[in-house]
Amino acid sequence: MSALLHPREVYALDGAQAAERAWLAAVERGRLHHAWLLAGPEGVGKATFAFRAARRLLGARPASAYGLLGAAPEDPVCRLVENRSHPDLLVLEREGEDGKLKRGISVDEARRLPEFFAKSPSIAAWRVAVIDSADDLNPSAANAVLKTLEEPPERGVVLMVSHAPGALLPTLRSRCRRLNFSPWPEQRVAEFVQFAAGLDGVDADRLAALSCGAPGRALRLQAQGALELDESARALFAAGGARQDAAVQALADKLRGGEAAARFALLLELLAEQARAAALRSAGHAPREADQAAAAWARWRALPAEVEGLNLDRAEALWGVAAEARALTGHA
Repeated sequence: MSALLHPREVYALDGAQAAERAWLAAVERGRLHHAWLLAGPEGVGKATFAFRAARRLLGARPASAYGLLGAAPEDPVCRLVENRSHPDLLVLEREGEDGKLKRGISVDEARRLPEFFAKSPSIAAWRVAVIDSADDLNPSAANAVLKTLEEPPERGVVLMVSHAPGALLPTLRSRCRRLNFSPWPEQRVAEFVQFAAGLDGVDADRLAALSCGAPGRALRLQAQGALELDESARALFAAGGARQDAAVQALADKLRGGEAAARFALLLELLAEQARAAALRSAGHAPREADQAAAAWARWRALPAEVEGLNLDRAEALWGVAAEARALTGHA
């Protein structure tokens, strides 16, 4: 199982040359916009780009071995950023210093922005804020960020990561310059994962197929045990009767306790993919079955948030999903 690094600890980035050239051109022309929206699927390097851009603005020594926006890992600026101690960098994110994920980015956290930008840079030429991600801002927090963007800070830059920019406030999007990050070809993701995680070609191909073109997502899936869960999801979806009951019971026993929430969410995501595949197979020749599978896909995608939000029993929810899967596949 590969160790996952926080983007602040990552110095190399593939597949973002166009975005890095656009950023550097703005810097070199002296026309650096005060707010940037880094848009694209989760896991394609948007947050890594944000920290690369932040390091350079904060004065880190360039290192061409790490690409256009590369910086030398041993540089003092990089060390401060890694240690969360650079006085001119503010990061708003769901992950706390203890490594645990919060529900979102609260309005109290977002209100740190104006105070941060009201001060002059301490040791750098700029002050930089990274929001990872803007999708995690609740409505009040989003409005607090908007107020900061409406009054651009002098020598200040906001870098906002978004996996679903269409869901953001239009007024928030309109005040940002947008940089797009595209999914990778599946084969390229497989090659990346095979090298980065030391997997064989078969497992790398399977993770690449689950990753939706996002190498970072592929690594997270590998670290979360997605290959084992994917096999369980396929077995649960394909089985019927006693075989399915045994598969559900085995999974349910692994879904108890606070630490299992992420595992449950991933399992439901993989089961939803099985429903999506069933909908595609039925489209055109069995429209009723296709509609039922598509509806199951939507329900299963939303179920983890509902279960955690209402403090429902994960095992009971999984038994319900299994009954739906049995109906979809026609197993008795």
